[in-house]
Amino acid sequence: MSEREPAEAVEETSFVRPFIITGGRAEPLQTDLRLETLVMAVGAPDESLTFERRHIVAVCAQPTTVAEVAHRVGVPLGVAKVLISDLVVAGQLACRQPAELPLQMLERIRDHVRAL
Repeated sequence: MSEREPAEAVEETSFVRPFIITGGRAEPLQTDLRLETLVMAVGAPDESLTFERRHIVAVCAQPTTVAEVAHRVGVPLGVAKVLISDLVVAGQLACRQPAELPLQMLERIRDHVRAL
């Protein structure tokens, strides 16, 4: 058991609560962000940004969906929406809503729901 305790202790200390990352906010400033919204960096990451925000800007060097940003940064979707929204308001990111979902995406969603 002593071998597992240090690993558990390291895991607990490296976890940052989502409400700390978002400053206690649960709702994004920009409410129209959807999973499939494309997000792209406007410039290079500003050095004054926090680690997660800098990481998001770096991930968005190429157009990336909100869902993919959450996955690649390793934060829950709600946290990603709040951070992305903050970065859009700050002028670090630009977002574009697709007019409608492509048929392939709808079929993938249907298939994943059926698999449940």
